[in-house]
Amino acid sequence: MTAKPWIEGPLELLRHGLEHLHLGSAFDVRIAMISIDNAIELMIKTYLGLPKRVTGIKGLTRRRYEEISQGFSSLIDGFEEFAPDKIVGIELGDIEWFHRLRNQLYHEGNGITVEREKVEGCAAIAKILFSNLFEIEVEDIPETEPHSLVGEFFYNWASVEQELSRLRIKYAKVKKDRVMPLRMLVSQLEAAGSLPASSSQSLNTIRLFRNELAHGFSTPSIAVLKTNNDTVKEFVKILKEL
Repeated sequence: MTAKPWIEGPLELLRHGLEHLHLGSAFDVRIAMISIDNAIELMIKTYLGLPKRVTGIKGLTRRRYEEISQGFSSLIDGFEEFAPDKIVGIELGDIEWFHRLRNQLYHEGNGITVEREKVEGCAAIAKILFSNLFEIEVEDIPETEPHSLVGEFFYNWASVEQELSRLRIKYAKVKKDRVMPLRMLVSQLEAAGSLPASSSQSLNTIRLFRNELAHGFSTPSIAVLKTNNDTVKEFVKILKEL
């Protein structure tokens, strides 16, 4: 797909952040966090501000767009309201959490550090968001194995959510644009007989791992990352057959 001109600004910011993250010094990691968070905000503003003929969004007037663009929280709320189908594989609470972390780095000045693992989680989410909004992949900056496995896990997890969303519409008869928490979605699919009863527990275990990885609360080994990637891939295969 040919890249559209409106992606240039968000893509430039995101690549800038990824390049600093790859450099790896404490300074570069701080700059990466700020730049990637700025890219996320610009992605959402850019997408919501595109013509209706491009996005298909209904009911978002210019006045309403200006209102929700006034602050980060209102922007996230507006994103959830007008583009819920673009949130697959992403938790908006994560984006808000990372934004608060970015604000600490930006406003509290020197001496504030951020763990690389947290920024890697943010970067992985930002790449998925970019792909969801603009339907093209972000060209990867060269990464070492642990960091590439983190990104791979998030993309695999996004595939799980995409398949669950498909099944939700197929079996649970839920409107496409309705946002539903993962646990509730799995429960409905189990009740409809489209998922085995053990799925809820398995998915919750993987989701907890995903959340700890996203927030940098754990630093899993290469072996653990590979195991969880294999588990998620297998789950995607199962879901595709339903």
